[in-house]
Amino acid sequence: MEKHELNVFFDQKKKRFVYSEDMFGPVEVEHRYLADIRHSLLNDHVSGPEIVYTIAMDIGKKKDQHALQQKGLLYGIVEYAAGKLGNEPIKSQGHRHAISKISHMSTPEVFEILEGQALIYMQENLEKNAGKCYAVEARKGDIVIVPPGWGHCTINASTELTMCFGAWCVRDYAFDYTDLKKQQGFAFVPIFDHRNNLVWKKNDHYTSAEWLIKKSREYHEFGLKKKIPIYYQYEQNPDLFNFVSHPENYKQQWEDFIP
Repeated sequence: MEKHELNVFFDQKKKRFVYSEDMFGPVEVEHRYLADIRHSLLNDHVSGPEIVYTIAMDIGKKKDQHALQQKGLLYGIVEYAAGKLGNEPIKSQGHRHAISKISHMSTPEVFEILEGQALIYMQENLEKNAGKCYAVEARKGDIVIVPPGWGHCTINASTELTMCFGAWCVRDYAFDYTDLKKQQGFAFVPIFDHRNNLVWKKNDHYTSAEWLIKKSREYHEFGLKKKIPIYYQYEQNPDLFNFVSHPENYKQQWEDFIP
């Protein structure tokens, strides 16, 4: 464990997170089973890991618990299995954040890759015209921000290794799947070809989309620093992630946003 990282690890055998004494976190974790996400796959009869990913929402250091509640912030960790779902990578079913009662708008999310290789897919609209669509490549220590209102999903880019990420989100988070189901998924879907290379298939339910694969970047406009754990950055400046719970105060940063 590197300096400034949270003292938490994932027990692969018991499929649960284990915390140090100075931390709080849920004893009962959430599992997303293959049966839960079959409807979001290209082929709902495929085989794959029974538990696709495991979620621990609302974890952190006990000294910060009250302040996080007051700020409307929540930190979570998600562990992704290795392997494939048929010819698709291990991935979440995807969603858009519902309207928060704190900000009265959809909220952003700040991802940090803790281990493995990830692709954070996001698209501007969940309508016939998808607008801007990005697949952001990220490795351990990289940070990726999904802006308010954008549909997104998280993908394990490796078939052999597990992937784990941490994320800051609003405390009253909720997911909206309505438009995503109407369009039968995102505008672009990752699949493995016959050489086991990851390629992207266009969803014909969309009429147009702007598509780009890119590397993660440093978010100077929000004061974030690359390769420094995002929980530690919160500890150093508790106001740093106010843009997550109150995105309405950062309209300039969201205009023409590039992840």
